[in-house]
Amino acid sequence: MIDGRRVLVIVPAWNEDAGLATTLSEIGKELPDADILVVDDGSTDRTAKVAAAEGVNVARLPYNLGVGGAMRLGYRYALEYGYDVAIQIDADGQHDPSYVPALLRELDNADLVVGARFGGEGEYQARGPRRWAMRLLSGVLSRLAGTRLTDATSGFRACNRDLIEFFAGWYPVEYLGDTVESTVGAIRCGYTVRQVPVAMRPRTTGKPSHSPLRAMVYLARAGLVLLLALIRRVPSQAPHTMVTA
Repeated sequence: MIDGRRVLVIVPAWNEDAGLATTLSEIGKELPDADILVVDDGSTDRTAKVAAAEGVNVARLPYNLGVGGAMRLGYRYALEYGYDVAIQIDADGQHDPSYVPALLRELDNADLVVGARFGGEGEYQARGPRRWAMRLLSGVLSRLAGTRLTDATSGFRACNRDLIEFFAGWYPVEYLGDTVESTVGAIRCGYTVRQVPVAMRPRTTGKPSHSPLRAMVYLARAGLVLLLALIRRVPSQAPHTMVTA
């Protein structure tokens, strides 16, 4: 329990055995009163064994579904076991769990709280087409939400029980669905979205791609995802009032 709420940290992980133990150890030290669930997204390495060795709960997918599929399973777990708050922390070490208390405080005023890289904390910068894409996404989402949202693609986020129930039944699994489309869907169903500034760290494993070609592809795909998110139907049984784009 944290401030009277049962908190579950969901860690989606695909072939993250190299740095996962460090990430889990840090989460445990910063958030000793939270439970941790690692969702092994069809890994072919020792991800599940590393997580189990750290003493956390592990859910395994038979094949790789992407972050959206892993998070949907995590939200279903959170709903089934009665958690009040679900927090996403990536396995690669970029998300600093010391910011989680700030996300939890903001949940008093919102259903979904996003840890934003461009909110004035830290030195993270995006350049070229990737920056253009993020500006486009953030501008549209800010207008929809009626508040400033500077980081539409951040996976560092926390949500309350109402949104856990919504995401357990509806959560996009396509490219950027776990960030952009899930946020648009929540806003369109009347859920309140806010952000808190956070500093992101370099990933401890893997290598990000920064080639100009990949950046242009990212821009095009981000625009397409945004368009689909705005026109795609969301569940009519959502407990909040629907709003149009």
